[in-house]
Amino acid sequence: MATEIFSKQTTIDLRKKHIGPSCKVFFSHDPIKIVRARGQYMYNEKGEQYLDCINNVAHVGHSHPEVVHAGVKQMELLNTNSRFLHDNLVQYAQRLQATLPEQLSVCYFTNSGSEANDLALRLAWQYTGHKDIITLDNAYHGHLSSLIDISPYKFHQLGQCEQSQHVHVAPSPDIYRGKYREDHADPTTAYADEVKDIIEKAHAKGHKIAAFIAESLQSCGGQVIPPVGYFQKVAQHVRKAGGVFIADEVQVGFGRVGTNFWAFQLQGEDFIPDIVTMGKPIGNGHPMSCVVTTRAVAEGFMSSGMEYFNTFAGNPVSCAIGLAVLDVIEKEDLQGNALRVGRYLTDLLEKLKQRHPLVGDVRGCGLFIGVELVKDRFKRTPATAEAQDVIYRLKDQRVLLSADGPHRNILKFKPPLCFSREDADLAVEKIEHILTDLEKVLGLNTSDTTDPVNAQSKRKESVKENGHGIHSGGISGNRHITKTNKRQRT
Repeated sequence: MATEIFSKQTTIDLRKKHIGPSCKVFFSHDPIKIVRARGQYMYNEKGEQYLDCINNVAHVGHSHPEVVHAGVKQMELLNTNSRFLHDNLVQYAQRLQATLPEQLSVCYFTNSGSEANDLALRLAWQYTGHKDIITLDNAYHGHLSSLIDISPYKFHQLGQCEQSQHVHVAPSPDIYRGKYREDHADPTTAYADEVKDIIEKAHAKGHKIAAFIAESLQSCGGQVIPPVGYFQKVAQHVRKAGGVFIADEVQVGFGRVGTNFWAFQLQGEDFIPDIVTMGKPIGNGHPMSCVVTTRAVAEGFMSSGMEYFNTFAGNPVSCAIGLAVLDVIEKEDLQGNALRVGRYLTDLLEKLKQRHPLVGDVRGCGLFIGVELVKDRFKRTPATAEAQDVIYRLKDQRVLLSADGPHRNILKFKPPLCFSREDADLAVEKIEHILTDLEKVLGLNTSDTTDPVNAQSKRKESVKENGHGIHSGGISGNRHITKTNKRQRT
């Protein structure tokens, strides 16, 4: 069992002294010191247990013994770079590719989601010969300079800093708070047409589109579920302009959405990105990531004559850990658990919405769920302070949740996939008590829980196989569970 070396205050003082001041901690006024974790639980220096509802990195559970064992066993034998032949690299690439459409067949291994997205941009630039990138409002794709440029979630914070002339921002396809909402006749086409307009304006200025990049489900942007069919229409516009479609699965891949192994598959079997990036859950906390693309894009990248080499990426230890994560997902049916527990948790939250006027919307897929808090359901006024109050009070009751979105008013659930129904009961019960207290202070009552009549009558949702309100603009989002390996392992 891990123990603390310093007192909590000493750790805080040393952090302030030696760690960059822009490196923030959770709950800054009273941060938590975590010394060990297992499954969906984390423990502080006093041995107190916290329920982790937000850690989408420890995908199969913190410190999973099979993942730990795989890393240790390989580390005892060999760890070196990928210029030497090693079976772990090709075996892992083969296993990973088996979860994807056949066209996505070439892997480039990297060390973080940021590295993966940066490499995806390089692939797109080289393959297309174009420069401009279309991104979504409120998007976040990583911390490298190239990615800050395409992350409005970040660059909007820079004040006077100019947006790159080669970056174009399309409206987030958010049908609860966005430009086209659930009462629009066809939000799917309306949002896709915004991308088409951007392309036409860029062409008029002599610019050419290299890629459209989007998280398959926007996370930092507010747990946004794009209407089904949106990616197909966008891809059509982008490819016609000579660009490629990059699906960022760094936060939402590996079975988290329940019905599918990859979140982009929620759009339908007829949608296949040109490039897919993945990270965070890929190594269950071990620093690794990957870019998967088509043979055509890979050959276009090679035509530059520049070798791609990454010292640590694809090393035998990382690949052994990646293989173990895939094994655990399959063996413990964690994708199925995400579907079942996600459905159960969403049902609890929908009932919470019926009782509490502060809850404006509940949306999500599997164990990727957002709860949008509002002060007024008709005006959809963001309840930012109240959301912060909820997460701080939950922390005091040893439940870890976070709030995000452009107004920081969305409670987001992204727990390890071993999260249970009992965990869901505990979290929602505590949220309910907190909301009750807040609503008393605000003078809200249950008579304020009625949805706006117009929106309620016109809300369009997919078939709820996943137990969730996947807003689809009238197209069914019903999908069957995709197995970890859809083709026979070899």
